[in-house]
Amino acid sequence: MHALNFTIIKQFFFGRNTWRTQQLVGLIALFLTALTNSAFLAHVKQVYYPQNVGFVVALMVILFALNYVLLSLVSIRHTVKIVGALILVLSAVVAYHMDTFDVVIDKVMLQNVAETQTREVRDLLTLKFALYTVFLGILPAWWLLRQKVERTSVLRGFGSKLKGMIVALIVMAAAIGMFNKDMASFVREHKAVRFYTNPLTYLYSAGQFVASRFADHSVHVEPIGMDAKIVKQSGHRTLSILIVGETARADHWSLNGYSKLTNPLLSKEPNLVSFSNMSSCGTSTAVSVPCMFTNFGREGYSQKKFNSTENALDVLKRAGVEVLWRDNNSSSKGVADRVTYEDYQTSKTNTVCEGGKDGECRDEGMLVGLQDYINSRPDKDILIVLHTMGSHGPAYYKRYPKQFEHFTPTCQDNQLEKCSQESISNAFDNTIVYSDYVIAKTIELLKANQDKYDTSMIYMSDHGESLGENGVYLHGMPYAIAPKAQKNPAAAIWVGPKGFHGVAVDKLKPFADKPLSHDNLFHTLLGSFEVQSEVYKPELDIFYMAGARGY
Repeated sequence: MHALNFTIIKQFFFGRNTWRTQQLVGLIALFLTALTNSAFLAHVKQVYYPQNVGFVVALMVILFALNYVLLSLVSIRHTVKIVGALILVLSAVVAYHMDTFDVVIDKVMLQNVAETQTREVRDLLTLKFALYTVFLGILPAWWLLRQKVERTSVLRGFGSKLKGMIVALIVMAAAIGMFNKDMASFVREHKAVRFYTNPLTYLYSAGQFVASRFADHSVHVEPIGMDAKIVKQSGHRTLSILIVGETARADHWSLNGYSKLTNPLLSKEPNLVSFSNMSSCGTSTAVSVPCMFTNFGREGYSQKKFNSTENALDVLKRAGVEVLWRDNNSSSKGVADRVTYEDYQTSKTNTVCEGGKDGECRDEGMLVGLQDYINSRPDKDILIVLHTMGSHGPAYYKRYPKQFEHFTPTCQDNQLEKCSQESISNAFDNTIVYSDYVIAKTIELLKANQDKYDTSMIYMSDHGESLGENGVYLHGMPYAIAPKAQKNPAAAIWVGPKGFHGVAVDKLKPFADKPLSHDNLFHTLLGSFEVQSEVYKPELDIFYMAGARGY
């Protein structure tokens, strides 16, 4: 008997068996439901286990039925193996990220993936990732591709598919009917849990993403602020540097009351104000960076509207401001498409890189040569944007030179779940210390030019970061369910000792703890250069709010 059982098992796993199309669809659906939906099951159990085990089982049955129907719709005899194999591998990759970082693979996250640099991808390649990909993706796909599919007529195949889908829908309806009250509560109160279904969510999101990309190809960019002009209230030209931070949490800045001294240099700057209550436009770079430069605000923003409308940099350039964007991150996300753009992610341009040609290029490298740039434009108002690598995870330990490792022990692993909360926090906090240094060096550059210009520095991170609180890591959660840590980025403004267009630092300090948001940046930038335009709203300009009434 044992020998017979072994033979059957061996034949199943290693033999080339003949299956009907719907049998393979059922096996794939069962495999995906049972083995790639740990994150979904974990979130369901948090709410319903152990008090309602029956409903937990019912939800898994419903998920199986939905997976079966979905796979049936995209699979025929000639495609079932190829489609199934592709979905198995993709689902394994998705399962790894959901299980490890508790992230959701929605349209925004797919956009992040599409725009991710090679060095960022390398940070995610771990042994655990390889194990997930091999055992949940590649090996099952290999097994599937070796199988034979029974030849049948088109009519019979369609009939079999239809019967299978009807049965699946009946089973799903029965499960819903048995737990009707629980289902109503689940849909109404725990909608966010559905984002963890695999492969349903990422396939739906992929459809949205592809559709948006095709729709954006022939977009006409509508100009805004055609009436923009600079109306000088002061005799000096304006020099302002905007630092777009990456992943910096406001509550990990010592300037905002954090227990560790993460701002050792900025804490000595009397003319700097940190804004502890800043809200981001999104929870990912792909959303927040373009959004903060538009005049739509978070509520009105969409990728389609951004792609078809000019932004703050376009308005400033039209008004006569010299605009330079230097980037040590994953591009400007389209913000700088129509202004001067310089890539500082490579040693060809960035002179402060470590570890060879593919090593980490430091944010401070973007400051090299800026004085020459300023000197060459003596009669211009100048805005310089520095898009930093900042605190980008999960490899926080790579984001700073060794001399900035102020807090130990640090997590030296890309698999954050292997590290203690303390070591993750320490590594992240060291990135803040290094960012503090870069910001301080930027301010020193501005101080060297304050006799010739009205000078200011704006620092604004794109979003925050989860560091393992409640098992959540990194960022990119849907805004509605994202923790505060992802939506409360660090932000600060520095002005020269003589003030900035009539605004002394004392006028900014009352706003340190007041609610502000990325919605303020568009109008603050225009106000910084005394730009008058119909698109400028002074009530959203932080400088105007602080008491500059002349522009």
